Amino acid sequence: MEKINEIEEKIGVKFKNHLLLETAFTHRSYLNENRGKNLENNERLEFLGDAVLELIVSANLYHNYTDKAEGELTSIRAAIVRTESLAKETERLNLGMYLRMSKGEKDSGGEEKPYLLANLYEALLGAIYLDAGYEECLYFVKRTLFKKIKRIISQKLFIDPKTKVQEIMQRKHRITPTYEILKEEGPDHKKSFTVALFMGDRKVVEGEGASKQKAEENAATNAIDILEKD
Repeated sequence: MEKINEIEEKIGVKFKNHLLLETAFTHRSYLNENRGKNLENNERLEFLGDAVLELIVSANLYHNYTDKAEGELTSIRAAIVRTESLAKETERLNLGMYLRMSKGEKDSGGEEKPYLLANLYEALLGAIYLDAGYEECLYFVKRTLFKKIKRIISQKLFIDPKTKVQEIMQRKHRITPTYEILKEEGPDHKKSFTVALFMGDRKVVEGEGASKQKAEENAATNAIDILEKD
């Protein structure tokens, strides 16, 4: 894989095992066009990184927000690690351009798809954990996600986005939002959904996710700023 040094500079981590970093940046579609190579996709690293991320964020909230009850902490954590949040950090670091994927996936805008970028963040965290351990993961999450926590809490962005969108629409337009599945793709064990959020006949925004519920939540999250400005 080319440009390993560029990636390391952007993420602020120097890898001992570059194969782990390569795997983190390998989407499953890439293997379909490179069957002769001894490669692994990033899904197992994503699984590991998801668990590491949950622990790091949970520990931070537990120690720093002692006035919050369990239910509220859970909602705050969900807002921090949601697809859109992780995707924005991956995009900010300009890492999508290094993601190895099939030509078809690339041509369909794979480098900018929020759920692929979020998966990449988690896979990268899993790779950092295996290569350098928990403390290096902690530093990486501090540099990327922790800066969002105060804003999420102060602006109550941890409230369920679908509930918040419904409140905004009903307050400003007396309309209830509706959702429509636009696209469903991928194998059964790795589905991705694209959902549109409507206000009456107007399509406000789209959202993507690994389930219909996740796609609806991401669409609602994407709609909040738009609807607040209407």
